[in-house]
Amino acid sequence: MIPADSRPKTATAPVLLVLGAGPGVGLSVARLFGADGYTAVLACRLPEEAEPLAEHLREQGFPAEGAGVDLRDPAHVGRLVAEVGERHGRIDVLHFNPSIFREADPLQLSVADLIEDFTVGAAALLPAVQAARPFLADGARVLVTGSAAADKPWHRAASLGVQKAAVRNLVTSLDATLAPAGIRAVAVQVNGVLGEGACTRDRVAAALHAAATRPAEGWTPHVAYDG
Repeated sequence: MIPADSRPKTATAPVLLVLGAGPGVGLSVARLFGADGYTAVLACRLPEEAEPLAEHLREQGFPAEGAGVDLRDPAHVGRLVAEVGERHGRIDVLHFNPSIFREADPLQLSVADLIEDFTVGAAALLPAVQAARPFLADGARVLVTGSAAADKPWHRAASLGVQKAAVRNLVTSLDATLAPAGIRAVAVQVNGVLGEGACTRDRVAAALHAAATRPAEGWTPHVAYDG
């Protein structure tokens, strides 16, 4: 969980919570929100993976914390999100960034593996938003990193397409459910290979940041990023 000595003493700064943070897109998104004055909480599978990411941001002058979260365990997801909300008094942007790449085609993929991958890459969004809801106020955003695999899955990584199609569908329902309270959800579909061409981590992060910070007027729960 979050080390006590790294927790802020006030709840005045807006808070970004990244689930499935990493040194790529998750860190770049946190840096952009940090420049906007946000405190970033970066949650990885293990605290020892998260803390170096948070330290990297702190070295750049941005307030940040690292935390461990097991996205396979809905109860653990809920506890971590609730702890962040209670500690800061708010969650302003919940960024759901995980995905599982498992090279297995439909004749090799087991049901157990599919369910595990789906749980991390899509279903974990449910307990995260449910736990965050008391701390989401008018103007808060749920941001999801999507993928072209939702429409054009690669057969040799069959579970990834299932994850991305499911989480995109879930975002539609979340947005409709949260909208009356002024809270919006969006999935940004990255139509390219991360790290290649126009889909560098910084460009993708900029697209995610732009999608989350759009005006509410004319809001759509899906944004395509083509580079």
